[in-house]
Amino acid sequence: MAIQWFPGHMTSARRKAAETMEFTDVIIEVLDARAPEASCNPMIRELREHRQRPCLKILNKIDLADPATTQEWLDYYNKQEGVKAVALSCKSATDAARVPKLCHPLAPHRDSPHKPLRLMIMGIPNVGKSTLMNMLLKRRVANVGDEPAVTKSQQCHKINDHMTLTDSPGLMWPKIEYEEDGFILAAIHAIGRNAVIEEEIAEHLATNLLARYPERITERFGFSVEGMDGYGVVEAVAKKRGCILKGRGGELDIEKAAMILLTEYRAGKLGRISLESPSSREAMIKYALENPVKPRVHSLRGEPDEQDE
Repeated sequence: MAIQWFPGHMTSARRKAAETMEFTDVIIEVLDARAPEASCNPMIRELREHRQRPCLKILNKIDLADPATTQEWLDYYNKQEGVKAVALSCKSATDAARVPKLCHPLAPHRDSPHKPLRLMIMGIPNVGKSTLMNMLLKRRVANVGDEPAVTKSQQCHKINDHMTLTDSPGLMWPKIEYEEDGFILAAIHAIGRNAVIEEEIAEHLATNLLARYPERITERFGFSVEGMDGYGVVEAVAKKRGCILKGRGGELDIEKAAMILLTEYRAGKLGRISLESPSSREAMIKYALENPVKPRVHSLRGEPDEQDE
């Protein structure tokens, strides 16, 4: 199943972002540290490269990601021209306070009341943009929720006499090129629940965990994963947590078990887990190019759920 999710308001949001970028000095792109490149919108890269704008890439939610893998991603991004990458938690006031200082070297010619440094926060839904905005301004100006796409319009604010900050809605792109990215984005909850089949997302997440962190499944749920595939893990979770459909002769409630696995992964209850590394992504892309398929597409262009931008 190829997952596509491009709610209607994102078309106008992209157009507005392109217009605003002309009057922006530095782009702050917030990524999910568990899947930095999967959560990197190619449209944002195209827009900022067209305008030749430098970018501060923030790998957020580091408390949920594998520290060693996060360092690999920092090394990867910091080799790119016009890019500075940093890993932090947007929920931390101390971490958020570092952001303006990190932006100054990217546009040193803008640092006065007459020429304030103009920043714009961008990223896909539910990576923590609104949380960062609130922390930087030290007040609640952007809504934060538990479902994708809370922010639906741009907001511009003054940080101080030398700096302004524009928030933008979470931006997806019209077509997710790699099927793997769709599953990863759904697993980290960057795609609305009404656009996916959660049992399939949980099965794919379990397959990823079996390949990268099999011991975390055993530690959390208390069963051996030897010889299991992804669906077998979801079944075992159902048995272990008593997910039984009433009046169905003991039939397992796979949907409920899938939500348990997804919810506990997203909350960090399985530990600090990254779903991709630079090397695994390179291998994934190589495989996808060598094995092209025409997948069945599950697409939604309606209204999104509510979530932390």
